[in-house]
This record gives sequence, C-alpha cells and structure tokens, in this order.
Amino acid sequence: MKRIVIFASGSGTNAQNIIVSFQKNRLAEVTLVLSNKSDAKVLERAKKLNVSAKSFSKEELITSEEILTILKHENPDLIVLAGFLLKFPKFILKEFPNKVINIHPALLPKYGGKGMYGMKVHESVVANKESETGITIHYVNENYDEGAIIFQKSFPLSKNDTAETVASKIHELEYEFFPKVIEGLLKEKKI
Repeated sequence: MKRIVIFASGSGTNAQNIIVSFQKNRLAEVTLVLSNKSDAKVLERAKKLNVSAKSFSKEELITSEEILTILKHENPDLIVLAGFLLKFPKFILKEFPNKVINIHPALLPKYGGKGMYGMKVHESVVANKESETGITIHYVNENYDEGAIIFQKSFPLSKNDTAETVASKIHELEYEFFPKVIEGLLKEKKI
C-alpha cells in the first residue's frame, strides 16, 4: 500500500477529506499529518481518524534535520500540502523529487505567491472582477506556487459572487478533485 504524508497549517478539512477518501479505496493510506501549529484543528481531525499527527515549529522545519528524518522514516510515496502556509525547504524537496504537491485556491499563475492564501485569494479574484477562477494542483518547488501544474479546474464567476461564495465553490472543487488527482499520481507513477 502506498503512503501519503500530509502537511497542513489550519483546520484541515482537505486533509480530512483525503484521509477518508483513502480509507475507503485502499490504494494508499495517510500515515502521518504534520502541522506547523500546535493548536491546528487538523491535528485533532487526524487523531479522530486514527492517523498519527505531530506539530513542529517553523525553525524545526527550516533549520534542523528533524522533519527530514521523520519523513525518511515514513518513506512516503507522496507528500501533500493541504493548506500548508510555510515555504517548503529545498533540502527536503531534494530528498523527495517530484513527490511533493500542493493545492492552491486559484488558477495559477494568477493570485499565487507569498501571502496569497485562503480568503485573500478570493477577495482579490472578486475585486479584480475575474470571469473565472478555480483550483490548481501543482508540484512544489523552492518558490511559492511556481511548481509545474498537474491539474486545474475552473468555474465561471457571476457579478453576484462574493469572496464567501467563491470560497464555498473552491472548497467543493478541492474536495472532489484533490483525492482523485492524488490517486492518479500514485497510479501513474506506479510507485
């Protein structure tokens, strides 16, 4: 069975959706959830679903070998960033080439980069009167939201859309497509 490690910073609804999806299909399992916030709700969600969960500090991620050691021990086939807000360290990316993916709540390259996450993205999309938006799943590289795009799904916006309605539509797409894309990557690579 293939192994997935999830990194998340917040409430963890995408992480929970991925865990539950793979508990049902048995192609892979989420073996560990890691968060840079000790009070992140994602840790509680993971534990309720019988998945190991740990927190760490930003310093532990970027300056020590501790997280890399944990990852090497877990030996994941895929590392999934699901609402993880820190830049992923180059030295970890080097150890897991083409095995780290992220989801972004906009159609990259638009509305990406440092500080562009969550409602900030949706507010910008609405303020700029975009005709469409959507999700992007991409490989992670050393820059925010600049890795190779794996998958995008868009939907049209109306003049009545607000940042809140956009967020709701984005979440629906994330829940539907993130597990499917992960499954496709795991099958395609025949890891």
